[in-house]
Amino acid sequence: MGEAVIIGAGPAGLTAAYCLCEAGWKATVFEADPEYVGGISRTAVYKGFRFDIGGHRFFSKSEEVEEFWSKMLGDDLIQRPRLSRIYYRGQLYSYPLKPLEALWKLGLAESTLCVLSYIKARLFPIRNPKSFEDWVTNQFGARLFRIFFKTYTEKVWGMSCKEISADWAAQRIQGLSLAAAVKNGLLPKRRGPDKSRLVKTLIDSFRYPRLGPGMMWEACAARIREMGGEVLLGRRVEECRYIEAAGRWEVRVRTATGEMEARSADHVISTAAIRDLAGMLDPPLVERAKRAAEALRYRDFLTVALIAKDRKPLPDNWIYIHDPSVKVGRVQNFKSWSPELIPDPSLCCYGLEYFCFEGDGIWSMPDQELIGLATTELEQLGLIDHRDVEDGCVVRQSKAYPVYDDDYRQNVGTFAAELEQRYPGLHLAGRNGMHKYNNQDHAMMTGMLTARNIVAGRKLYDVWKVNQDAQYLESGLRMVPTRVGERKQGRAAPRQE
Repeated sequence: MGEAVIIGAGPAGLTAAYCLCEAGWKATVFEADPEYVGGISRTAVYKGFRFDIGGHRFFSKSEEVEEFWSKMLGDDLIQRPRLSRIYYRGQLYSYPLKPLEALWKLGLAESTLCVLSYIKARLFPIRNPKSFEDWVTNQFGARLFRIFFKTYTEKVWGMSCKEISADWAAQRIQGLSLAAAVKNGLLPKRRGPDKSRLVKTLIDSFRYPRLGPGMMWEACAARIREMGGEVLLGRRVEECRYIEAAGRWEVRVRTATGEMEARSADHVISTAAIRDLAGMLDPPLVERAKRAAEALRYRDFLTVALIAKDRKPLPDNWIYIHDPSVKVGRVQNFKSWSPELIPDPSLCCYGLEYFCFEGDGIWSMPDQELIGLATTELEQLGLIDHRDVEDGCVVRQSKAYPVYDDDYRQNVGTFAAELEQRYPGLHLAGRNGMHKYNNQDHAMMTGMLTARNIVAGRKLYDVWKVNQDAQYLESGLRMVPTRVGERKQGRAAPRQE
């Protein structure tokens, strides 16, 4: 058995560390945050109120991921109803769209134009869609794209939908079309649906840790420590040095008190942003790979959590704000995720998400001004009376979303090829580690498969194919490596042939 260092204690890093420890390896996880594990899946705490950073449904088509969650938390995973709505022109629309509701609220004329636009898109689709706008227009029609996708998406990314790669749409709206939404809205639901055929966007319930997603990753970190691994907080990795003569790595970190620590390892798994990892490597990257890493971009965001009297209860988990007159992009209702996140039943807690770039006007705004802005905008949307707001706090999250621009794929490919050639034993996993906008379960899969490759001593699985398209790892139940020509029941994970 060997030793591995994992950079980052998010879902991918902790899952990888857990799988390695289970296989008898020594795993050490370094996490820069001095308090929380879970990365963007952590649970922040303010005066007893707990809130999610971004909203995390615990639902996966992977049986192994579901089993992992159950093993970690058991009965602490509660079943919750899923309700997401879209705010558009002063009204709330169910998402996925309910045809009769949308018809009534949009009006007969607008609805007719939407249907005609959809028919046109299906008859005359855009060939080889390259942008988010192209992809969604093909799926829903140009008119529905403008109404229900354009404004929110451009808030999230701070760029035109024409500049966002179609890859992002294919991953985030897997298999969903207007036809699927209509079918789901009109046909009666069957009991015990085939999970492999479900479109994630259409699910109507999910599991959730009763004290928030951080509860899952705190439990996972505890299990890793019980098995002899280490999860060390307040450690920022500054250098990853490959010692060719020894065939091993030395990872140097700075502690919260400024001291330096080091670990030697056979393998390193990085879930850090590629741009950050590039500056840690010794020997240094060649200039071409360095430029590719530096060209990768990220979108940041912050959450303003408002604590208020619960006079106007909302059933929604979250509401997407398709209104250009306000800056907020999405509103979380944490009480609907789990009532136990709120210590006082007479109160509620809303999380207003503002998408920004680190250092810009929104990011740099003082907390009290942000709380004031959030209160004003929530009242403007008709969701609250400002007099009911009692308190609030702000949580900032840098590098929340890897940006899928025109050049991202080429830049990631250049960087990954350089690692393959010059840095043996260095593996990329997770959302930022691979610059792939993965859901939590897909990030976990990259950690699982990376750990299996390391334990096997060879590349059994091509981790880059996780969530590569709308079909990958969404058609079966278990990850089973298969030989060429061999057919097995269940999921066939990607194998390096």
